Amino acid sequence: MSIEIVTKDDLQLFRKLLLGDLRQLLGEAMGNQPEPVEGYKTKHVRNILGCSVNKLVSLRITRKIRAKKVGGTLYYNKEDVKKLLQEGY
Repeated sequence: MSIEIVTKDDLQLFRKLLLGDLRQLLGEAMGNQPEPVEGYKTKHVRNILGCSVNKLVSLRITRKIRAKKVGGTLYYNKEDVKKLLQEGY
C-alpha cells in the first residue's frame, strides 16, 4: 500500500483547474440566456389604450395586436400598440 502526499502546490493547481472549468461552464450558460422581451405588459397597454381586459383579449383574437407569453406574463408588441393609437383607437 502506497501513500501519496498532497502538497499545497497540488491544491493550488487543483483550485486553478476547478475555477477555470467553472468559468467555462458559466460562460456557456450565460451565452444560452434568452433575449429580453421587448413589449408592454397588459396593464401598461390598458392604460395607453384606455380599454378593458376583455377588449384587449378581443384585439388579440382578431389579431389586431400581437402578444407573446413569457413565464405567465403577456407582452404586447410595441409596434402594434403604436399602430392602434395612430388609427385612433
